[in-house]
Amino acid sequence: MKTLFLQAPSFDGFDGGAGSRYQAKREIKSFWYPTWLAQPAAMVPDSRVLDAPADEVSVEESLRIAEGYELVIIHTSTPSFPTDAKFAELLKARKPNVLVGLVGAKVAVDPSGSLTASPAIDFVAREEFDYTCKEVAEGRPFESITGISYRLADGTVQHNPPRAMIENMDDLPFVAPIYKRDLKISNYFIGYLNYPYVSIYTGRGCRSKCTFCLWPQTVGGHRYRTRSAANVLAEAKWIKENMPEVKELMFDDDTFTDSSNMERVHEIARGLGAMGWTWSCNAKANVPYESLKIMKENGLRLLLVGYESGDDQILHNIKKGLRTDIARRFTEDCRKLGITIHGTFILGLPGETKETIDKTIQFAKEINPHTIQVSLAAPYPGTSLYKQAVENGWLKENEAVNLVNDKGVQLALISYPHLSKEDIFHGVEKFYRAFYFRPSKIWEIVKEMLSSWDMMKRRLREGVEFFRFLRAHEA
Repeated sequence: MKTLFLQAPSFDGFDGGAGSRYQAKREIKSFWYPTWLAQPAAMVPDSRVLDAPADEVSVEESLRIAEGYELVIIHTSTPSFPTDAKFAELLKARKPNVLVGLVGAKVAVDPSGSLTASPAIDFVAREEFDYTCKEVAEGRPFESITGISYRLADGTVQHNPPRAMIENMDDLPFVAPIYKRDLKISNYFIGYLNYPYVSIYTGRGCRSKCTFCLWPQTVGGHRYRTRSAANVLAEAKWIKENMPEVKELMFDDDTFTDSSNMERVHEIARGLGAMGWTWSCNAKANVPYESLKIMKENGLRLLLVGYESGDDQILHNIKKGLRTDIARRFTEDCRKLGITIHGTFILGLPGETKETIDKTIQFAKEINPHTIQVSLAAPYPGTSLYKQAVENGWLKENEAVNLVNDKGVQLALISYPHLSKEDIFHGVEKFYRAFYFRPSKIWEIVKEMLSSWDMMKRRLREGVEFFRFLRAHEA
């Protein structure tokens, strides 16, 4: 079947953060590559990926494009599901015989609810959906395809047996050729990455058990299944030769630097260094100094590090597997080696108080990553955090459908007897102001702006967006 893989139109300022897994409007507008759509698209001949939010394609134009396909597969999430389902309904009204399927964590954890929410949804793909999409596109009967749920003629929902996890990750085709074929590379930008950049995965799954993290608990699993170093380097070489405008390569694995994986990391790093790549990756704040040194000497520029909190009890509560003293030592090692850090923090996790918010702000100022992102605890259905919040009365069941407001701004949903949603929500603004409005940090950013005209323009644009974000949190 002629197949369209679609990131459907969404609210203005949509951010497809983390491989389009966490849809929300961020403090600075940014776009990640729709890797989870590009991967099955690479397996379906003559398919197309349309990233409507990044391309600023309207609903009407997206519908016109989708009408030209027999099968439309939409990547959805808990916050974007209502608008994604509405798009499916509009499409069916125009072309009743089009087959519409949804993929993503939302439908993986709630296949029945997703299907019954709209008659326009013909099927949903659970678990890892790459081969599921391929088999649907091949026209195989639904009853023969593992990993899907669909509606029978009598209106009941049929759940086929689960699909096995992909074990040989090298069997998956490269996604970069799909990026080049279907996407506008210039549309993808992240405040802390060199522009333009490309992000890919070198593996799936994460051994960490963080209670809030969506993807390992719903689709990727807690085993880290990796591509071989040779396979990763072959794709990096393809990008270097075919996308010469790309200035940075980002590895978006949940934790690229997992301790079970360091020899492979070293091999990849040395291969990237030989090609002259500048690169970045996600990392836990416990990477040994010697590994950091090998990575830095071979082109590593930046690490995206999830610190989450400056309070050890909160880190224990969320099963982070990390202490603040280890994170401090790691951060100092990075500083000595000249590795830039973009640090991420979360407010409102179990154990949060007004005092721990202040403690985390002080911790962030002391370790002083170059840039930060502060999020609100997001109890996505399917995560341990969601279950814990419902069981303890911190959140009403099914309230997580309102993770964002109608403008896409993330909402504080969890509240505690001693700490209100409003306190947590406004803690984000307080955090940003305390971290960035320091003379030393302002001067650091000004020096960076003075380094080039491109950086000057970029930081000015981001500054305008950042102040708008702060005003929204004041409201």
